[in-house]
Amino acid sequence: MTDRRDNRGRAVPRGRLSRLGRFGRLAAGTASEALGNSIQALARGETLDPSRLILTPSNARRMADELAHLRGAAMKMGQMLSMDAGDLLPRELTEVLARLRDSAQPMPPHQLKRVLTRNWGPDWLSRFERFDSRPMAAASIGQVHRARTRNEQELAIKVQYPGVRNSIDSDVDNLASLIALSGLAPRGLDLQPMLDEVKRQLRDEADYTREGRMMTRYAEWLADSDAFVMPVLDEDLTTTDVLAMTYVAGAPIETAADAAPDIRNRIIADLAELVLREVFEFGAIQSDPNFANYRYQPETGRIGLLDFGAVQDIPDTVRQAGRRLLIAGLEADAAERERALTDLGYLSETTPPDQRALLLEMTDLALAPLFRSEAFDFDASALVTPLREGGFRLRALGYARTPHPMAVFIQRKVAGLYLLGARLGARLHIRPLLERRLT
Repeated sequence: MTDRRDNRGRAVPRGRLSRLGRFGRLAAGTASEALGNSIQALARGETLDPSRLILTPSNARRMADELAHLRGAAMKMGQMLSMDAGDLLPRELTEVLARLRDSAQPMPPHQLKRVLTRNWGPDWLSRFERFDSRPMAAASIGQVHRARTRNEQELAIKVQYPGVRNSIDSDVDNLASLIALSGLAPRGLDLQPMLDEVKRQLRDEADYTREGRMMTRYAEWLADSDAFVMPVLDEDLTTTDVLAMTYVAGAPIETAADAAPDIRNRIIADLAELVLREVFEFGAIQSDPNFANYRYQPETGRIGLLDFGAVQDIPDTVRQAGRRLLIAGLEADAAERERALTDLGYLSETTPPDQRALLLEMTDLALAPLFRSEAFDFDASALVTPLREGGFRLRALGYARTPHPMAVFIQRKVAGLYLLGARLGARLHIRPLLERRLT
């Protein structure tokens, strides 16, 4: 095992009490600063604004740093909320949570060795010609290492942080309590269905044997495609806490921004086609849109798919309602659009007229690319800002519905694809793709 002095990392708090203690200190520190800010504001005769009092720059750093230290469900939920609920949560809170997308810290080598010894036995190092203790990637649930076996097989090995699986429920509940106590969550918004779904999904992601099965399923589903390359599972080395797979070479997908326009456009077309196949053919979707889950191979033109822990089966009711919503967009059928949105949970019979009108306006804006006969220009489009502003207006009107969680995860995946298209400056004829899959 290669050990490097500068690779110290930060140990992951394991026990429930130690993790609860860190949440408690975070809440106490945040509240203490907020109280001081309140006193100063009152002394100056200023109106009290909870978001400004609580989410000061120092409190923002405190929250992001502590959740990054805890890793696991606390960090994962922060990452998910920063993308999923950006149109519902206050801007200040989403900015804090967004810091978590790039804040993962590796565990120190001694903790890594303990995890591997527990899973592979004390002589595990003898299986390898080389095992690099410095992770090539660190995320919320685990970190990834390069290794080479004695038979010269190049592997990527994902090692789960200790204590993550057992702390999922308490971490999610504690973070939800922090958000609720801050007074920043929209009044009347029932987050419980989403919290329950987050817990379920995180339990799935924390089971690396399950992820190995999902990886194999995707390889079978995409056997007819030359656009993608995926790792191959090493079953002998894979456990619930350690996932071993062949190493997939490639550059970060964002580096394709320097490629020729036809290459950038093809990448987005391939990924858009994949999303449509996931929803309407596979009945399952890899719901994490993190750019780090993709690699680009300039020499082959293929896209590497790396992470399958967030693969979720899509209920047939959601698939059918989604199909009807897209067809309604293609055919400009307003009545069917409302029925589909109701089935997905975005609307109900009791939705106030002003909220209904604004939500339908936002839906029309989001579906506008479907009506185009020309290519949709991700980079030059004006979707993100008006949709975000519409989300804040919707929240100000008191909108507090919780749509079907899987609809939110699909929305999250599509939003990630849009952001990648904008990063690459790509153009895409969307309507023909949809027509081939929906008709």
